[in-house]
Amino acid sequence: MTDTNPAEQLNAVLVEEDPSEGLWHLVDSGWAEKHLPELPALRLEQDPIHRHKDVLTHTIAVTSQSPSRLRVRLAALFHDVGKPRTRSYEHGGVTFRHHEAVGARITRKRMPKLGYQEELTSEVAQLVFLSGRFKGYTDGWSDSAVRRYARDGGALLGDLNDLVRSDCTSRNPRRVAALHEALDELEKRIGELAREDARKAERPELDGDRVIAHLGIEPGPHVGRALKFLLELKRSEGFLGESAVLERLDAWWANERK
Repeated sequence: MTDTNPAEQLNAVLVEEDPSEGLWHLVDSGWAEKHLPELPALRLEQDPIHRHKDVLTHTIAVTSQSPSRLRVRLAALFHDVGKPRTRSYEHGGVTFRHHEAVGARITRKRMPKLGYQEELTSEVAQLVFLSGRFKGYTDGWSDSAVRRYARDGGALLGDLNDLVRSDCTSRNPRRVAALHEALDELEKRIGELAREDARKAERPELDGDRVIAHLGIEPGPHVGRALKFLLELKRSEGFLGESAVLERLDAWWANERK
């Protein structure tokens, strides 16, 4: 490979259906050591007491089984780059506390050096930062925690969930199935809560003051019932315009007063 444009060289590998062979070549040929040293640095030495996965092998596996969209593939490639700097044996076993936050900072520094634009760099770094958030889901998340996960994911939520699905290289099919089922459940809850929040945020075409002025009534239960009628009208028939809504409101009010 030439050294003209490292980003294009890396992209050419990442867009392959299975980029594993190309990624290993980038490491073994010395290209990664020169342009992306964080990648070979994941080849952490194994120690017989505190056993842990070969992070480089894991990273290439996660990248290879992720969807072949560049943003997701880059996030998969960078998602564990913070581990070498955060490795600790102080808590009874090897830990990598806050490696996602450290990895996000590394991503923000490295990607521009490779030749990536600011927008893509920011998106990938955010995915790296959020990549470990799902791990606490099976401990039991409140609705507010689910909403926060979806809000933090924002426009990247689909990519984030794809990254989470890919970040399981266990050979135990039950473990893989359990993670996917949990993520399926989370996605279902996100959808249900979004629909619930949307319904709560709905407003009829007329507000209470307009109803009071048009019907010539005082504030009270009748106004609440009128607004409920108008909201159901909007849900069932869509936006009708003020004149049509007022006609329907008059008909409803005439029936209400019988």
